Amino acid sequence: MPVYEYHPDELAQISVVRRAAGLTLSEVETQRQAAQDREDRALAAPEEPRKPSELDIALRQRLEWARIAHVMTDQRMALYSPDEDRRVARREEQRAQRIAAEAAWSEQAGGLPVEVLRHRVYRITAGPATAPAEEEALIRHIFAASAGAAVEHARAMFARHASLYEDGGHRIISVEQVLPEPGEFS
Repeated sequence: MPVYEYHPDELAQISVVRRAAGLTLSEVETQRQAAQDREDRALAAPEEPRKPSELDIALRQRLEWARIAHVMTDQRMALYSPDEDRRVARREEQRAQRIAAEAAWSEQAGGLPVEVLRHRVYRITAGPATAPAEEEALIRHIFAASAGAAVEHARAMFARHASLYEDGGHRIISVEQVLPEPGEFS
């Protein structure tokens, strides 16, 4: 039975914490504003039918930047240090407890071997195969083990009977790893 090492919301938070390490409060505020702008763009864009979506990721990251700014102000940190942030340690403990609980449940439920999977979030951009250039592309976020697995999942989604994309006229334009950011958790 698969158990996920990180969920998409955890990846969004951890990504922000890692990027914030060593930043000043003004740099964190700049990043918070950039995250707010990203959230505003996601709100204005067409809604994605499933999670994780661009809006989910942007919201989680904006909230994390705001939380870090609050922690820095509250603790009078000159530079952000995750080691001094109690919430970071607490989240890691909760994640470890979640994994242990899911593994125990899996073993009790069916005795299946537990496999801890490390997934990432990929942004799949697709467009109609025969559309004019001005037609908007579809953007979907897929939680998968690899870019190839994300592409296969997206292809299946575009071809699924009774789906929005059933006509099969969509082609994948790009695949981009968005969480964790490339280079993190290598």
